[in-house]
Amino acid sequence: MIRFEAFLRRAAARDPDHVALVCRDARTGYAQLDAAADDFAVALGQHAEFRNGDRCVLFAENRLETAVGIFGTLRAGGVFSVLNPGTKADKLAWVLNDCEASVLVTQASLLTVALAAAARVPSLRCVVVIDATDSVGGMRWQDFMQGTPDCRLPAAVGIDSDLAMLVYTSGSTGQPKGVMMTHRNMVFAATSITSYLEMRSEDVVLSVLPLSFDYGLYQLLMCVMLGATLVLEKSFAFPQKILPMLASEKVSVFPLVPTMAALMVQLRSFDARWSASVRTLTNTAAALPPAHILKLQERFPAARLFSMYGMTESKRCTWLPPEYLPTRPGSVGMAIPGTEVWVVDEAGERLPANRIGELVVRGGHVMQGYWRNEEATAKALRPGRYAWEKVLHTGDLFRIDEDGFCWFIGRKDDILKSRGEKVSPKEVENVLYALEGVAEAALVGVPDEIQGQALKAIIVLADGVKLEADAVIAHCMARLEDFMVPRQVEFRDALPKTSSGKIRRAALQAEAEGRNASEERE
Repeated sequence: MIRFEAFLRRAAARDPDHVALVCRDARTGYAQLDAAADDFAVALGQHAEFRNGDRCVLFAENRLETAVGIFGTLRAGGVFSVLNPGTKADKLAWVLNDCEASVLVTQASLLTVALAAAARVPSLRCVVVIDATDSVGGMRWQDFMQGTPDCRLPAAVGIDSDLAMLVYTSGSTGQPKGVMMTHRNMVFAATSITSYLEMRSEDVVLSVLPLSFDYGLYQLLMCVMLGATLVLEKSFAFPQKILPMLASEKVSVFPLVPTMAALMVQLRSFDARWSASVRTLTNTAAALPPAHILKLQERFPAARLFSMYGMTESKRCTWLPPEYLPTRPGSVGMAIPGTEVWVVDEAGERLPANRIGELVVRGGHVMQGYWRNEEATAKALRPGRYAWEKVLHTGDLFRIDEDGFCWFIGRKDDILKSRGEKVSPKEVENVLYALEGVAEAALVGVPDEIQGQALKAIIVLADGVKLEADAVIAHCMARLEDFMVPRQVEFRDALPKTSSGKIRRAALQAEAEGRNASEERE
């Protein structure tokens, strides 16, 4: 195997003028991106005395400079970490200190937060500011990238088992954890995913997912591996602005999360021309409700829809071949190529088909552990088949049917108990989504002396839709066992979400229980 930055060099050599990145109305070819990564690597050594294994944190929006920073850091033999631009100063400072960052790259609009954090980080040698009009508080990007004539690119350093990136993911309690991924991990994951998606260099991928989210980050990594084109936007806040780009850029691959799907299926007007070039739709972060799958297929009739399951600690775990959507619409599929999955009970014993247990993942994409967190690492990574091997215990409840198809039940911590029975919120929410006019839904348990937890549905309606609580309850009673039917219904304008677009279920549950919400896993 090779180090990941080598793919950029190969793509530039193979087709230097092919567009690598479309961002902010600018088009950057592979040769340009490759040269900029070289300049960044040189600048790290010149301005920050950057050494092999040092960490560079990128605290910025989806933009060209973020991509340059990722590949430039790898080319300098370093480790990169991309943080969401909505991160607050305290959390930013904690992450910077945790990984002992040498360099922080940010942008002018985030400078106040960045400097407040940087002032508390003794390891920082350089703060680089994109779009800065002066050098107050940091070094301007253009000055940083302007090397002196005697500066040279560092010699190739390291091997594929070196640490390449830290992806900070929030946990159910405490501070975020840095997921450690090597070059080998990244190459394995990207190779497996691009193989079953049948992606190729001619593809054009439109991503609105943040590069701080591993699903968004891998859109960049996979495109560079293949020499494909990535159209990078910063958000899906205005679908009517983004969706026409599918047509104008002749997009062939469109990655989604469930909240994006919910917005699209509720649009009153959807131009068929937008979807004409789309060959592949992908979804992860959470399973799509079957009702949304059907509506997406109507609006993207030429596209294959891949429902997938993954987590930061292993990137991707399962995929559902599109031909199985009609017969297994609620499944997240089978293990991705080159991996193995199974479920275990509380004692760690493998369970037979159709029994619910914790999902375990084995393969080359499994993380190396959490950065400087031995306790959390030992909980997640446990001995595997061989003496040298560790397998990932996901903390997610699944069942695997007799044909090897996986069905997500919920996070172990999400399962509710009402009337002595266990209730999977996801199963009830899928029924809620099948009700016309429901844009978003979440099920929580409200403390109840008799029932243990009384079930409450929290619903966001599509624009212009009116719905009564009694109609929601009646809809559920016709489709669910009695103990699974929510007896309370609350309508809201919006539900809280993580930076990756997931509904913040833990926050809603904490609210229902009258306690403070800790920052849950993204």
